[in-house]
Amino acid sequence: MKRQNRCRRLLDEHGSSLVELAMVLPFFMLLLLGAIDFGRAYYLSMEIAGAAHAAAVYGSQNPTDTAGMQSAALKDAPNAANISVSSATYGCECSDGSNYSASCSATPACTGTTQVYRVNVTVAAPYKVLFPWPGIPSEISFSSSASMRSAGS
Repeated sequence: MKRQNRCRRLLDEHGSSLVELAMVLPFFMLLLLGAIDFGRAYYLSMEIAGAAHAAAVYGSQNPTDTAGMQSAALKDAPNAANISVSSATYGCECSDGSNYSASCSATPACTGTTQVYRVNVTVAAPYKVLFPWPGIPSEISFSSSASMRSAGS
């Protein structure tokens, strides 16, 4: 009878779920931490893209106000730390897109079309990962550019 109890104990599965959980839990935690880091990076990239677009929209209405474009970008992404507007410029181009001048002091030669302003904005911000990942740098720089045209000058 004692021998039967020993064999039964060896075949008993009590506690096997706990052992399986202990083996799988580190993998799930790694997946969770990766999802958190990826989500934060994706959110920052969307914030920067939105800030560049907001600055370009402001610039299309006020093409010569580069300080206003920078301010519009900073106000659009208040949750993004260390965001910077690396360039906010305007130039003149033909409405058909045939010629462009980076400075409106030298206007492009437009044949049969009107001249319009084109604003270009580039926004950047650094992203620091929460957890060190093999093969991924601890700091990644995200940037986004936007261009928009405005009414004729």
